[in-house]
Amino acid sequence: MMRFAACGSALLLGALTGFAAEPPLFEGKSINVIVASPAGGGTDSSGRLIAGFLAGHLPGKPNVVVRNIPGAQGITAMNHFVKQIAPDGLTLTMGSTTQADPLLYRKPQSQYDPTKFGIIGGAGRGGTVLLIRKDAEPRLYDKKAEPVIMGALSGVPRSGMQMTAWGIEFLGWNAKWVLGYPGTTELFVALERGEVDMTSTANLFQIQKLLQTGKFKIIDQTGTMQKGKTIGRPEFGEAPMFAAMLQTKMKDPTEQKAFEYWESLTALDKWVALPPNAPEAYLQAYREAFNHAFDGNEFAELGKRISEDFEPMSWQDVEFLIGRLGNTPPEAVAYINTMLRRQGLGAE
Repeated sequence: MMRFAACGSALLLGALTGFAAEPPLFEGKSINVIVASPAGGGTDSSGRLIAGFLAGHLPGKPNVVVRNIPGAQGITAMNHFVKQIAPDGLTLTMGSTTQADPLLYRKPQSQYDPTKFGIIGGAGRGGTVLLIRKDAEPRLYDKKAEPVIMGALSGVPRSGMQMTAWGIEFLGWNAKWVLGYPGTTELFVALERGEVDMTSTANLFQIQKLLQTGKFKIIDQTGTMQKGKTIGRPEFGEAPMFAAMLQTKMKDPTEQKAFEYWESLTALDKWVALPPNAPEAYLQAYREAFNHAFDGNEFAELGKRISEDFEPMSWQDVEFLIGRLGNTPPEAVAYINTMLRRQGLGAE
């Protein structure tokens, strides 16, 4: 019995020693990050920032190698990610709203489905607001008055700017569109000069600059998602949430699904993920590392250097938004296109 006990103790000690000596999960390894856009853009900058912070918080502090694979709005990179990359936990992808949009990944040439990825985390825009000149606001609610002019960039209005389309459709806003501005700078110059009466933006610097003149106000905001809830940003004061304004206006399920699809597009921005079927231990390690980085102020502050709109988002929130986009039926997307065309706008 004594020999048996001694032998058992030796085995237990050896097991504990072996466990204690086990190297950290990422020690001596390199993480590869595939970015679905050219170098130098917002997605690339966010990807490098997030990858660097992840590496600093992962056990073993691995090296990071970023590879840009632009093309076909990100389809080239995403197809490569799921078809040619081993799901060993050492390769991530950095995507944007575009690659999470079912309009893109339901195309025949696409071979990926982001709803099946292992989401690690991401960053949102912090919420979009609709700004209007105070002297023009009464006309927005008066059908007998001259329509308020909504300024937008060339092409199909960006998702945030489409707040006005929903307002015209369901809130009875008296507004018309003027498109064709080549960039945000030109659009805001037109707003300050009175060439247009209102526009939409998520740029905190531009918003504060205009509000300080006393000539503009925020009509509403889309808000930002935190812990499963859409909340307003404190920088926007008491500006009402746009979804709450439309809450009782939509009765048809297709309309509601269409609005949820649009709302998800405006809330989501950048996201980082593992391919399907990656090892669970790696996925959990990445998520814990992102949470540690997310909880610190340094991550958010460095993100602000990329964009004033940079707001870290948990993997749960990103996964929810990507899942809701993936559950959008084709008829809901078609509804938005029809609504835009009714207002004289092109649609994709």
